[in-house]
Amino acid sequence: MKKVKVQICLGTTCFVMGGGTLQSLSEELKRRFAENVEVVGVTCLGVCNEKSSFSKAPFVKVGDVLVNEADFDKVATEVEKQIFF
Repeated sequence: MKKVKVQICLGTTCFVMGGGTLQSLSEELKRRFAENVEVVGVTCLGVCNEKSSFSKAPFVKVGDVLVNEADFDKVATEVEKQIFF
C-alpha cells in the first residue's frame, strides 16, 4: 500500500462552499486508512481561475487527482482507489 496525500482547499470560495466542514475528514480518514494517508489544509489549489469553476467548489486534491464538489464519500472513495489499486 502506498501513502496518499489529501489536500483540502481552504480558500475563500472552497471554504464557503463546504471546504470548512471537510477539515473533519482528517480524523476519519486517518482512522480508516491509518498511516497510509496524510491530510493537509491548503490556502488555495489554484483551480478557481475560471468563473465556471466556482460552482464546482469545494476542491480536494487526492494525490494528483482533483475532486470537485468534494464531500466525504467522494474523497474517501478516491483515497481508497489510490491506496489499494
